[in-house]
Order: sequence, then C-alpha cells, then structure tokens
Amino acid sequence: MPDLTSLQNPRVKSIVKLRADKRKRAREGLMLVEGCYELELALTSGIHPQEVYFCEELAGGKIVRGLDLTPVTVARHVFEKMSHREGPDGWLAVVPIPQRTLNLLPLPPAPFFVLAESVEKPGNLGAILRTADAAGVDGLLVCDPRTDIYNPNAVRASRGTLFTVPTVQTGNAEALDFLRARGIRILAATPHADHLYSNVDLRGPVCLAVGSEDAGLTDFWMEQADLKVRIPMAGRVNSLNVSTSAAILLYEVVRQRGKR
Repeated sequence: MPDLTSLQNPRVKSIVKLRADKRKRAREGLMLVEGCYELELALTSGIHPQEVYFCEELAGGKIVRGLDLTPVTVARHVFEKMSHREGPDGWLAVVPIPQRTLNLLPLPPAPFFVLAESVEKPGNLGAILRTADAAGVDGLLVCDPRTDIYNPNAVRASRGTLFTVPTVQTGNAEALDFLRARGIRILAATPHADHLYSNVDLRGPVCLAVGSEDAGLTDFWMEQADLKVRIPMAGRVNSLNVSTSAAILLYEVVRQRGKR
C-alpha cells in the first residue's frame, strides 16, 4: 500500500503549489526535480533532496542510484497530480535551490560563458543549459530574467543540466562588472552585425550574449559589447530561436578551441 493515496494530503497540495508558484519556490528556497535521470544528475552534482516521491507503477523498474533517503511511495493517480509531465516516470524530488553567485563561477585560463538576457520561455532557457553542458561552458549568466530558471519546465528542458552548468541569475550591471573585471570579451548576437560569427576569434576569454525571443538583446548589451556577430540567414525571417542561436555560437567556440 503506497504512503500517499489521497489528493487531499497536505504534502500533495504543497508539491502542486511548489510546481506552479514561483513565489513559493523563492520564499522557501525549494524547487522540484522530476525524472530518474534528472534526479541522478542532481545527486551527482552534490544536491541533497529534502523529500523524494516514488510511484512504482509508473517507474517501470527505473531506480535512482545514489539516493540516501527512503522515498515516499505514491499511488499512481496522486503522482500524476503532483507531476507536471505527460507520461511521468515515477520519480520526483523536492530539493534546495542551488545558491550560486558570480564570484563563485569557475575561471579557467580562457573562461567560456554564455549570457541570456530577458529570455521569456522556460523551455528556451532549459535548451540553452543543455547545449551549454554539452559544449563545456564554464557558466550561464541569466540576466534580468522574465521566467524562473527553477520552473519545472526549464528543469525538464535542461535534462537536469541546471545542476551541472554553474548558473547565476543576476542583473545586467552586475554581470557587466563581473565580465569587465576579469577581462572577458563580450560578443553580442544580432542579425544587424557586420561580422559573421565564424569569422571572429573565439579562443580567448569570451562571453556570448543572446537576447529575448522577440526583441533580442537590449541596448545595454548592444552598447557594451566588444563585438557584434551575426548568423547568416538565407530565408525570409531575420532571426533564429534564441536557443538555436546559442547552440550555433557555442559550438563555434568548441570548433575553434578544438574541444571534443
């Protein structure tokens, strides 16, 4: 018999509210991680869950490795209410929101950062994180965000890489001070630039800046950028999805630096 069988259980109601309410996440310093793979990434990144919920019927034999607390077992209909996914895999955890600051970001000899300004859709932020993880980015600066990086949809789209890529939410001015103080060149992506992204040297310390889905980067970053670059467009639209643009630029850094 599962531990939780009623939709009226206070723990169930708390999970549902934490999933939907950004203010509750910020107030309590907690977020949700759903999925066996995502939870394992969080664990291997040093995250210690406060609570873990498990539905055997949905898990299909999937087991989270490295778990050091006993999961609360949940009836299927209750887990589906707690979940934000279609077709959940039976694993969900409440974890502390990572406390990260600019001064704690890693600084190798040639730092490689990406900056996302005013991105509105959690799915796009998650996709940028997933690419940043694959490209070996040293950190993601989320400036003046219009969405919550700890939104369950962002966590899902990131495939759990929110926990593997050092990510800091900050203001534009603070991010600029951080980059300038460390001699990190800022490249702004815009369709109106003269330079093709593939024709500039990206081997030194660099931060690639991308903007909102509709308007792109604000004047703040366009004026502060050391160089503006564009991705060639042969069709009728003049820009790509922000996560696609970020992926192209990040992998140009990978190509130039000879990383695998």
